[in-house]
Amino acid sequence: MILNPKLSIVVISFLITLAMTLVTKYYTNQNRMRELKDIQKACNIKLKNVEENPEKIKGVQKELMECSLELMKHSMRPMLFTFLPLILLIWWIKDVYTDVLASWIWWYIGAGIISSIILRKVLKVV
Repeated sequence: MILNPKLSIVVISFLITLAMTLVTKYYTNQNRMRELKDIQKACNIKLKNVEENPEKIKGVQKELMECSLELMKHSMRPMLFTFLPLILLIWWIKDVYTDVLASWIWWYIGAGIISSIILRKVLKVV
């Protein structure tokens, strides 16, 4: 780990992101989340088409807000399962790598973002 800290941070970040993605996939209703995303896309298209009518805009915005709220509720459940373990892991990583690699957090964040994008595409997680 300490011999190659950058590589080990990337591997740790990938494994944590994989675990979080799997929790998200199996603790959320993926079909419903896809439906909500499609509704959001349709609402955004409607908003572009009804620019002149304020009443229709309010109706579409209301539908969009309801959809966003339900999508957020679905997303919060896996976050509750992963929040405490994630905090503990980051605390452990900080203790191990702060002396060896001062910029460990940036390596972790960068690897996490890239891993998340790739894993969500591969595992088809919304």
